[in-house]
Amino acid sequence: MSKSAATSDAPKGGMQKFLDVVERVGNRVPHPAVIFLLLLAAVIGLSQILYMTGASVEYEVMVPQPTEAQVEITDPMYYGMGSLPGYASLDEQKITIETRTATARSLLTIEGLRFMYTSLIPNFMAFTAVGLIIVAMLGVGVAEESGLIKALIRKLVVIAPPKLLVYIMVFVGILSSIAADAGYLVLIPLAGAAFLSVGRHPLAGLAAGFAAVAGAFTVNMLIKPLDAVLVEFTNDAIHLVDPDTSIGLASNLWFSVVSVLFLTIVIALITERVIEPRLGKFEGERTDEGSASLSKEEWRGLKFAGIGLVGVLAFFALLALPSGAPLRDPSSGALIGNTPFMNGLIAFIAAVFFVCGFAYGLGSGAMKNFRDAIKAMEKAVATLGSLIFLLFIIAQFIAFFNYSNMATILAVSLSNALTGVDIGPLWLLLGFIAVVVLLDFIITGAIAKWAIFAPIFVPLLMRLGVEPEAVLAAYRVADSPINMITPLNAYFALVVVFCQKYDKNAGVGTVVALMLPYVVVLLALWTILFVVWHLLGLPWGI
Repeated sequence: MSKSAATSDAPKGGMQKFLDVVERVGNRVPHPAVIFLLLLAAVIGLSQILYMTGASVEYEVMVPQPTEAQVEITDPMYYGMGSLPGYASLDEQKITIETRTATARSLLTIEGLRFMYTSLIPNFMAFTAVGLIIVAMLGVGVAEESGLIKALIRKLVVIAPPKLLVYIMVFVGILSSIAADAGYLVLIPLAGAAFLSVGRHPLAGLAAGFAAVAGAFTVNMLIKPLDAVLVEFTNDAIHLVDPDTSIGLASNLWFSVVSVLFLTIVIALITERVIEPRLGKFEGERTDEGSASLSKEEWRGLKFAGIGLVGVLAFFALLALPSGAPLRDPSSGALIGNTPFMNGLIAFIAAVFFVCGFAYGLGSGAMKNFRDAIKAMEKAVATLGSLIFLLFIIAQFIAFFNYSNMATILAVSLSNALTGVDIGPLWLLLGFIAVVVLLDFIITGAIAKWAIFAPIFVPLLMRLGVEPEAVLAAYRVADSPINMITPLNAYFALVVVFCQKYDKNAGVGTVVALMLPYVVVLLALWTILFVVWHLLGLPWGI
């Protein structure tokens, strides 16, 4: 257990002892960068073995085609981390289903060695998580250094009943997926700070926030950009069997809404009943927040921040709301979906935090001029040095791994093995969930996996009388929970950094031990909810 937490006097149960072992073992492994360097070596060696054996698979995949005026879509299989397919909008008439053959490629051939040598910088520059983190932290750093975030948290603590704080944080965390990956950068650290402000263990807050953002990423109460891509891929898979049938963007809406409410309760209960008792009382350094009430200077700062917020919203409204506005989709005119506004949402979020934070600092007296804001941004980025180095290594691993075609070969091989077994529709759905869970350890991008699985499982299950909406719902259940414990999630390393703010000894084992109960319980209970929904024949959406 973390040294910053005092153990309870009550005897530990079997689960608590097991999680303590997981944490100790996990924290004794080498530095994450060393682990990925060893994995790189393993990938290079295994790619040569598979290449020598001639391993290959044939499969069908959805390939979205950009319109002439749009930027070419980045192949999600290459980087494996994107929740959106770049900046191009999907045109229903511009998606094709291609039959491809994936053959093992060795990294030790002349071509492979050339790839490793020449792609180091492009791999890192194309790893979008790096840019998202840096840009977000520029704004968040100003808001944090000025004191705005602390003031807002104290205000939330005063307003929210203590018993409902974790439920509120989890609910907001799940809904944050509407802003793609912004929840990782904003909600998770806020959850830790909110827990600390009410005397609860901040690591429990980080765990609850991480579980909400990552563990339920594929569902929401609102239609989000990811839905448009998943539904479009599903429709093209449907057309392989029935060209006249399609599903809509809200085809999983009812299941998603119930899942959000269900997972909010489950994640909150795990936090209160399992995570917090294990962590015990936080005994690390605690910032003196003083009285829960705000001072006159802080109230003045909040008024300035409110004025700044109105100004930012007005500015972006001019760029997004009028017909033909630059942030609307150039073809359809849509604002929500896979549009310039949604694809660049992290810039909007960073601008909101920067302007509101700077305005708060001027109003409260915490900042005197723009130079103070620049210092705050420099300080925020300076804390990311070790994380950026680790992401550089991870970017190489993902690029080398995908170059070898091992991920595709494994995914298609598992799919073919499952579809060749005559076990009935329900068990096939459960087997599909299991395959997706296994593949999520190495292919974390929701779009990347669905591009392969949709043309395989949607037609197969439709022929067995299963609605395509059910197949998509099963994919939503399987895709998210493993994101909490796979180091290939680009934000896993960031969560380790967040934990080290409160416990300098925290490492990979700390995060895995914190998140493992969420993974096990979410997979079990969410799958049960899916099975019950399927057996009762409830409508999946509109």
